[in-house]
Amino acid sequence: MIAEFLRRFRKKSPWVLHYNAGSCNGCDIEILASLAPKYDLERLGIRNTGNPKQSDIFLVTGPVTQRSRERLVELYTQIPEPKVVVACGSCTCTGGVFRGMYGSEDGIDRYIPVDVYIGGCAPHPEQIIDGLVQALEILEKKSKNVEQPKKLMGKISERDGGIDKTNMAGKL
Repeated sequence: MIAEFLRRFRKKSPWVLHYNAGSCNGCDIEILASLAPKYDLERLGIRNTGNPKQSDIFLVTGPVTQRSRERLVELYTQIPEPKVVVACGSCTCTGGVFRGMYGSEDGIDRYIPVDVYIGGCAPHPEQIIDGLVQALEILEKKSKNVEQPKKLMGKISERDGGIDKTNMAGKL
């Protein structure tokens, strides 16, 4: 019951952490356009946040530069499970026009696992919205088995519509 409650509301209000790994800001402008009233991503419950510890979806733009590589991996590890990574733009997916240049790496999938790829230079707001809807479906699938208690807590059981706390301490 509790796991179902948390799972239902996690899908309804995901928070997105947007990170620019060194792009030309074309993708960033389109992301801001998709958050504006014309396209309105907030109607799907999606909110932009600046804190990785509160986010569910990691939205990355731009090619991974040598200077942003460590920060990208650090932000990825700070996002709690379940998390979904979305690569927005051709530079993020494959390196784009910066592929093979001295100051940039190729795509972000060399460093962190990517769930959704949004192609284009720069992708239209409709493509970004479609990619984030796919990310919502992946987030729902990933969140089905995350809310299990640890062995230290013992098994949580329900009684009379509430939580039975008698067996939660486990054996010492």
